[in-house]
Amino acid sequence: MSPASHSFDVLIVGSGLAGLSAALHLAATHRVAVITKRELNDGSSRWAQGGIAAVMGEGDTLASHVQDTLVAGAGLCDPAATRFVVENAPESIRWLQGLGVPFSQEHGHLHLTREGGHSERRIVHVTDATGAAVQDTLMARVRATPNITLFEHHMLVDLITAPKLGLSGQRCLGLYALNEATDVVDTFSAPHTILATGGAGKVYVYTTNPDTATGDGIAAAWRAGCRVGNMEFIQFHPTCLYHPQAKSFLISEAVRGEGGKLLLPASAGGTRFMPAHDAREELAPRDVVARAIDFEMKKHGLDCVYLDISHQPKEFLLEHFPNIYARCLELGIDMAKQPIPVVPAAHYTCGGVVTDLDGRTDLPGLYAVGETAYTGLHGANRLASNSLVECMVYARAAAQAISQEQAAAVPPLPAWDDSRVTDADEAVVISHNWDELRRFMWDYVGIVRTNKRLERAAHRIELLRSEIQEYYASFHVTRDLLELRNLVQVADLIVRSAQSRHESRGLHFSRDYPQTDATAQPTILVPPAH
Repeated sequence: MSPASHSFDVLIVGSGLAGLSAALHLAATHRVAVITKRELNDGSSRWAQGGIAAVMGEGDTLASHVQDTLVAGAGLCDPAATRFVVENAPESIRWLQGLGVPFSQEHGHLHLTREGGHSERRIVHVTDATGAAVQDTLMARVRATPNITLFEHHMLVDLITAPKLGLSGQRCLGLYALNEATDVVDTFSAPHTILATGGAGKVYVYTTNPDTATGDGIAAAWRAGCRVGNMEFIQFHPTCLYHPQAKSFLISEAVRGEGGKLLLPASAGGTRFMPAHDAREELAPRDVVARAIDFEMKKHGLDCVYLDISHQPKEFLLEHFPNIYARCLELGIDMAKQPIPVVPAAHYTCGGVVTDLDGRTDLPGLYAVGETAYTGLHGANRLASNSLVECMVYARAAAQAISQEQAAAVPPLPAWDDSRVTDADEAVVISHNWDELRRFMWDYVGIVRTNKRLERAAHRIELLRSEIQEYYASFHVTRDLLELRNLVQVADLIVRSAQSRHESRGLHFSRDYPQTDATAQPTILVPPAH
């Protein structure tokens, strides 16, 4: 089948909270394409359980939310970005309420819960399935909006820039995307493109992320000449459900916020251990809790630890955590009577494509929002429930910036060169390389790092990169090949960033540099000159 060519005012790659929010903000005045590599609801947003952080309760203040964010970020948050998000968070909640998101209520007001690192109850939520409720609401609105065209099962191949076409100047003119229905690469042109492809959790063997989180936007922006920042700071969620049938199911921070305690298994004493690691105990930030669990698991040779909230009445658990309760019960775990087995897992990419307060990247015409972006909000560690609100605040900011910007003329774009052949062995090789990459990233670039481990990872990445590039240059592209290409690029950025940080801070802990350097700055990597 022949490839198709599409022209829009704005291209949005990704269909999570960031992408769909931007689409809805732009649709009144722009023709918008939402391009997503699987189905509309397959991203990370719908997996968010805890909620959205915003100052909505009496006694809470914007200054307190800012301070909590700065403390969690371990000295590397950008103050302007932090204030910008916190100040705009309440309006984002009201916007979602206006769209019909059924936030949990108590006595006629929003029910606010508390999570690790927060000094106040400020987590707006829909029981323990906030992401799903928000995503379902946005999807319904997007599907009903005439000016938004959806392209599901379209995988970003690469961005199209002026230099790639031999044109003068630097600008993003559109993108190529693999249409899996036709197995050909289609061309999309637009004066504005927004990357909202999420993070890169699938670079690790254990992750809470869905299969779509392969760093596509980060890798594509890097190849197009954009800087990336703070890629060494990968947040590991401390409590992912440990069960062979529970793939990527996380146990919300709110379980600890409502009194859940972490315990060693009976074989190791069955006692609490967080008091020995941090004065904040179970309410310490995620990096502290994840490292404590990792330490105890290695110390005692454990496969997991346990999270116990069985002291709360069953009625309380069913009201606050119905989805977690139901999922655990399906696996034979009654959280009202017994503790939940948990392990840390890669959860959130704090770094990403460098942007300004409008979501602009280094490449004119290209924006990045959500987990794909590095705005400076998260610093060296993301405060719980700050991610969804960042998606909304920057989606709106990017939409406003695009609306105020004079659209540049986009020349006709050439079709993708699809003269490459299909190789029967390609799928097997890609599968093996994928498994190898995720395993050695977990072993060498995980919760605790050393110089030697990073050197080993860098060496393995270089071998994989050359092999994958040979496949990419010679054979017909597939989604698996494209995802592996992106994951290897992101893995390289993570390792290079980690090697450049000669200290331990936030989510980056090095045995070779256990102290914190008071003069350290964010890690900004600059791509080779194009």
